[in-house]
Amino acid sequence: MTKTMREAIEALQDLPEERQDMIARAILDYASFDGGEVYRLSEEERDAVRVGLAQAKRGEFVSDSALEKFRNRHRA
Repeated sequence: MTKTMREAIEALQDLPEERQDMIARAILDYASFDGGEVYRLSEEERDAVRVGLAQAKRGEFVSDSALEKFRNRHRA
């Protein structure tokens, strides 16, 4: 294990379990990527990203409960 990975794991240990699980899933997803085909966003998804970026730029963020509902809906 690299020094950077050890530092990252140490930084994560103080986070709430839910956040640790979220980050662990992201790492596992990233680690399983085989370099093959990259996911391409649909136009609808691109539009949603544009809207989200514009809202973030204005300081508008989604509520924690709405984010949790989204995550639960899209969890594999």
